Amino acid sequence: MADRQQTDPAPQWWSRPEGTAADTGREGVPAPRPEGGGEAEAQEPVREVRYDPWGEQPLQVVDRGRQGRGFRLWQVAALAAGTALLAGGIGGYLGVLAERQSSTRLELPQAGVADKGRAPESVAGIAAAALPGVVTLHVRGSAGSGTGTGFVLDQQGHILTNNHVVADAKEIAVTFSTGESVTAELVGRDSGYDLAVVKVSGVRGLQPLSLGNSENVKVGDPVVAIGAPFDLSNTVTAGIISATGRPVTAGGDKGDGSDISYVDALQTDAPINPGNSGGPLLDAKAHVVGINSAIRGADKDDPARQGGSIGLGFAIPINQGKRVAEELIRTGRATHPVIGVTLDMEYTGDGARVGDKGEDGKLAVVADGPAARAGIKAGDVITKVDSQRVRGGDELIIKIRSHRPSDPLTLTVVRDGRERTLELVLGSANGS
Repeated sequence: MADRQQTDPAPQWWSRPEGTAADTGREGVPAPRPEGGGEAEAQEPVREVRYDPWGEQPLQVVDRGRQGRGFRLWQVAALAAGTALLAGGIGGYLGVLAERQSSTRLELPQAGVADKGRAPESVAGIAAAALPGVVTLHVRGSAGSGTGTGFVLDQQGHILTNNHVVADAKEIAVTFSTGESVTAELVGRDSGYDLAVVKVSGVRGLQPLSLGNSENVKVGDPVVAIGAPFDLSNTVTAGIISATGRPVTAGGDKGDGSDISYVDALQTDAPINPGNSGGPLLDAKAHVVGINSAIRGADKDDPARQGGSIGLGFAIPINQGKRVAEELIRTGRATHPVIGVTLDMEYTGDGARVGDKGEDGKLAVVADGPAARAGIKAGDVITKVDSQRVRGGDELIIKIRSHRPSDPLTLTVVRDGRERTLELVLGSANGS
């Protein structure tokens, strides 16, 4: 049929009269009037057979009556039939077009809606459990404004975060994962541990996070970090524990060392960026094992230095964070374990050297302090703490601060080229 539409002439209906009295010379044309203009001679009624122009099959037989009148009636009938054919043709064309369009509709395969539940130990499961207890902190201070992260500790509204997030705070706003935002007050902070506690009031349905045990953390364990990098609240990233016991120092902007924090940190490759500070580092049970606090970037003198994550993030172990948080909530201050010596921070050899003199010319070894009672003297070089190697003064401070006051320690000391082992019980000092 499609080929015929392209090659055949336009279809026309015609009639083939049967039993016509006079030959008209052309089918369907009436005989001429007789001379004198009279009526044409009446003829016997004929039957007109209408054919399908394509198939040559009879479609309908009608009585025409007189041929002349019948012609006019036939013209009307033919016009109606032609209109019907045209309408049928258009309808058929539209039907073919619709069929073609329907046959070319593109619908790609897609999975159906599945169960949205996730295994508790999956990243999605850990995030779902922890997000209600993670908050974003917006802080205004004399030096400007900033963003950090924290997490809920208890039903009383205490929230743990980093000291450097709130150190200069004049106003603190806390925003929960639900979008609810309230003001918070500072409970206490400590620059040496880089930890602080703030408190919110009048908030219902608080969901404290469960605290894990950082002593159980092993290299290679999966972890999830939650925070607000670049003020993008409720951001979830995942990685592993890359190392434990990393000595990390941060701060020092004041120049007198009062704002330096010393952390025996957990290292992770979970992406951490500015704004993640104070957020939780979670294990596979959604327990907090660390407080995200620092990242390592390129050297400051490197013109290509970037402020984003390069896969070197550091978190304060939760065991240390728990102890400090408890002290800050109770008293507003944290205690620092000490051995009672002044270290020579300019010493470039291996180990931590006890100075010859302390501050203001005082003795480097505090009289009747823990070190003095253990037998440590000025000039001694401490090389190990509980059999763990110490390479410098910063590392010694970090190893000591990973313990509590009154904890016993075993120190390996080099004096006059000879190595000896001394037993020591840590003392206590108030932090800042």
